[in-house]
Amino acid sequence: MSNDTVNLLKECDSGTKTAVTSIREVLDNVKNEDLLSILTNSLKEHEKLGNKTNELLSEQGEDGKEPPVIARVSSWMKINFKLMEKPTDKTVAGLMTDGCNMGVKSLSQYLNQHKAADETSKDITRRLIALEERLAVDIRGFL
Repeated sequence: MSNDTVNLLKECDSGTKTAVTSIREVLDNVKNEDLLSILTNSLKEHEKLGNKTNELLSEQGEDGKEPPVIARVSSWMKINFKLMEKPTDKTVAGLMTDGCNMGVKSLSQYLNQHKAADETSKDITRRLIALEERLAVDIRGFL
């Protein structure tokens, strides 16, 4: 497995962990059943991609990548302060949309940066980008 492949998979692992943590963080604040369903389904899809990513890394004797501490703390603070201030579905949708946009941006950059990665890792990255884009579209009606 090339360095580009390993590095791309590690970034996908970090991204799925960030998404899973963020979605779990907001679920208790969701009041609308449709929004709850969208987020729960997205959570399951992120977990599946994360598991697949970890499986591929493990097959190569590689560990996953934890999101940077500053990113985790910053995300937790933003989510919790905004929800403390205004605990609405609109706030949840806004936070999730911001997260999706950041995920699409960073994953696209990593995909471009790691051009020598194998097609499997590129496919996982594209699937994760598509998942983030779809979630952002699906929750627009709650903004």
